[in-house]
Amino acid sequence: MGVTDPAGPVMDRDEVDRALARLGAEHEAIETSLLALQDHAGRRLLEGAELTGVTKERWASAEASITLLWAYFDAYSDALRSAREIRARRRWSSREDLVELTELLRGESVTLAGSTTAVANAPTLQGVSGRLSEQFSLSALVDRMNELYATSLDMVVAADAVWSALPARIDLLAAELQRTRKLAHSVGVRPGEHPAGDDLERITRTLTSLREQVVSDPLAYWVPAQGSSAPGGGRPDLTVYDRQARALEDVRREIDAVLTVRQDAEQRLIRLRDVLSRADRTLAEARTARGEVLAKIAATEVPVVSGPPTALQEQLATAAEYRRHAQWHRLSPLLESLEQKAEDELLRARESLTAVTAPLAVRAELRGRLDAYKAKVARHGLAEDPFLIERYDAARRMLWSAPCDLRVAEQAVLRYQRAAAELLGAPRVPEQGGPEDRRGES
Repeated sequence: MGVTDPAGPVMDRDEVDRALARLGAEHEAIETSLLALQDHAGRRLLEGAELTGVTKERWASAEASITLLWAYFDAYSDALRSAREIRARRRWSSREDLVELTELLRGESVTLAGSTTAVANAPTLQGVSGRLSEQFSLSALVDRMNELYATSLDMVVAADAVWSALPARIDLLAAELQRTRKLAHSVGVRPGEHPAGDDLERITRTLTSLREQVVSDPLAYWVPAQGSSAPGGGRPDLTVYDRQARALEDVRREIDAVLTVRQDAEQRLIRLRDVLSRADRTLAEARTARGEVLAKIAATEVPVVSGPPTALQEQLATAAEYRRHAQWHRLSPLLESLEQKAEDELLRARESLTAVTAPLAVRAELRGRLDAYKAKVARHGLAEDPFLIERYDAARRMLWSAPCDLRVAEQAVLRYQRAAAELLGAPRVPEQGGPEDRRGES
């Protein structure tokens, strides 16, 4: 076979031997890779799966590429075997042998019939499928095989990664979901009766659908790595799974709250009854105090005291009914609402008592102030002063009479205070002088 170029200069024996050694190593590496791809768990799963969507399309292309890879590898093996046979003819290859080896090792010496690529339907050969044959150099054929191998392996590894990651996680979450459903039913959390029960149904449907989609179309849940050219570069898309896992965790927290209600319901109901009872007693005290204020204090607006709210008692009875019938999911929100309302009611009752008794507190404060000034006057030796005694008695009669006019009584206390202050701050007057001489107009 003559040299027609583009093989270049004729190779010598050392170049031939080095080329054969390199091509032999490449042949071994390619064979190892192809056998590994053939035995890859992901490829075997793809062959036996009922695929849909993008995975079905890409697997059809990858399967064609793998078929073409073996055809290329066989042609590569045949060419390498022929070159080795020519080199083995004689220890020192002749010029004719070297020319033939040069064309075989460097030239486009490998010919593949057009039917080979047409049957394989390789996606990268579009536009040339009508050709009767294709010719490759051994190095170009290696590059072609590397390209097909990388794209095929990328698809297989991606599908296998999704299958390895998602179905197992979904199954574990589904098992946890079943346990949660049983617990939910035990505390009355059921679809149509409690939002958490509806959430459990929705999570169940979503996980079932997700698993079916992952099994039939794993590549729909694959996120390729940006800028990575390595086969299988990327990660499984866990977005839907993670969202359902968070939703299930929210449901578990809700059920835990219901379980806590079941454990603490009796004590919480007892505390509720106690708070409402204290509120009722406080309101009763306020009503009694209002009657006392109206009898003892004149010319004062006394607020009306309302009765205990019957709605809270009715809700408390409903809560007790829920507890008796183990309707924990309904008891939980009702107890939380009642506890807040009961505290508000107790606060309202206390504020009502304070508002009603305010006039009595004012009267008590005036009485205390009057007595305090009397004691102060006594300490300064003025307890027997007729003018102070007169002012004191006037204020005291007003404060200890019923009904007491607080405004008038307060003015009387102020007059006594001013008189005491004037005496305590003025120089002592001789005994013989009368009160009028010392004070002037009273």
